[in-house]
Amino acid sequence: MRTGKFKTLLEVWKARAGSPVGLLPLLGLLAVSGQAQTILRGSDGGPPTVVGTDLAVLEAKEIRKDLPCEVSPTKPILGFDLKFHAGFEISVPLRELAGSENLLTIILRITPAASPGHATYLVQRTKVPTLPDDAKGDAYLQGTFDLGEGNYKVDWLMRDRSERVCAQFWDAEAALPSKDKQVNVNLRPGEVAATEVEQFVDEPPVKRTVSDAPLNVKVLINFAPQNSRAATLQPLDTSALVSILRCIARDPRISTFSLVAFNLKEQKILYRQEAADRIDFPAIGDALRGLQLGKVDFTRLNQKGADTEFLADLLVKEVGASASERPDAVIFAGPKAMLDENLSVDVLRKVGEPEYPIFYMNYNLFPQATPWRDSISAAVKHFKGQEFTISRPRDVWFAVTEMMSKIVRFKSARRSTTAALD
Repeated sequence: MRTGKFKTLLEVWKARAGSPVGLLPLLGLLAVSGQAQTILRGSDGGPPTVVGTDLAVLEAKEIRKDLPCEVSPTKPILGFDLKFHAGFEISVPLRELAGSENLLTIILRITPAASPGHATYLVQRTKVPTLPDDAKGDAYLQGTFDLGEGNYKVDWLMRDRSERVCAQFWDAEAALPSKDKQVNVNLRPGEVAATEVEQFVDEPPVKRTVSDAPLNVKVLINFAPQNSRAATLQPLDTSALVSILRCIARDPRISTFSLVAFNLKEQKILYRQEAADRIDFPAIGDALRGLQLGKVDFTRLNQKGADTEFLADLLVKEVGASASERPDAVIFAGPKAMLDENLSVDVLRKVGEPEYPIFYMNYNLFPQATPWRDSISAAVKHFKGQEFTISRPRDVWFAVTEMMSKIVRFKSARRSTTAALD
């Protein structure tokens, strides 16, 4: 899955320029000029109005290269957000864009094979800055759109201000492997959507299960990069971690959420939310914007084992007997937390024996590279908890499904025991 500032039809511009324009200036100008993709909708909820010449090109289904370009479709791939991400890559000779400012308009018509009368139209317009007439090399564009399961017809065109057109047509299939058919994709079969640009948008309301035993779950999530030496939190990492949170948040059996977002490397609590009926994703996004992994605190560097002490304190306060609440389960999530020192047995004893199940969703794209336990994993094992390795999108769904089943069974058994004692 591609990530970045423009997770849209024109997601990233790249250029190879042999002229004085240079690579970096061109990248900067084009990126700033880009606009997000939108779905074209009719004013009365019916089919959208499409310019006659564009509609004629789409209906003709003839490959056009009046505006020279090469288009390569990308196969739909399931992302950690449990949506299929399909897309395309384009190359355009810079000489074709040379001269005064230009405007490129891309229109996609995506039609599910099962519902040929229900096409979705996506549009994006991107300004191209003034380029010298002797500009050399190619400009590269790429973008994504989201699909539910199914087969689709994709009709694609791009035109410039001179009404030159490049058009291409292809089929796309979004399908789960037979072993993953149980996975619930977050778009309906045949559904088409624009790829969401902002990762921390609010989650749509979930119809919670009405029960006399609603679940209260606490999540402790380490927002850290997959590469522990990275100076920034990469979009791919935040996307995976946010997707884990969203999958938990969508379970209708949970009525109350508590959340502690932290960064172990920085030994810092980034965000805390207690006993809420939903997870506040925009607030988490705001908190992460202040995270500066590349900024070195020399005072902290001189404190050997400070990260281990931070983790110990976190466990005592959030999991131990002195914690302010007794949830029905605690879920840790995050990448490998490889500390110089693991938590001592004395510290783990101080935490005590939690009276609820503990889980660890370990986000690890390359488990074969680091197969050994990390510090959080060792603690979870001590508490007889369960660890799940999250390397692929399917792992998120199966892990949450199994966790919720065990939490429900544990709470039911505990209630039965309490009732018998009474």
